[in-house]
Amino acid sequence: MPLRLTVKVKPGSRRPGITRTNSTLVIAVRERATDGRANAAVIAAIAAWLGIGATRVSIEHGTSSRTKRIAIEGVDDRVLEAAINALI
Repeated sequence: MPLRLTVKVKPGSRRPGITRTNSTLVIAVRERATDGRANAAVIAAIAAWLGIGATRVSIEHGTSSRTKRIAIEGVDDRVLEAAINALI
């Protein structure tokens, strides 16, 4: 069963990266939200952040929204929690 994570996306950002604001995970990507480029960049960013393959990450809901529900396969919930807590 995949882990689910709700994130806020900032496409077209000058400073790409993953941060946390209160309880919200924010993913900033350089790519603009055209032709699915920002969505692909979000998937790649999450996969790189967790050290897993991009095929294990998918957008379940919100492909055309800045708020997205992400499904992550093959990651233990403790690993995900530790990665989130390590964010500034």
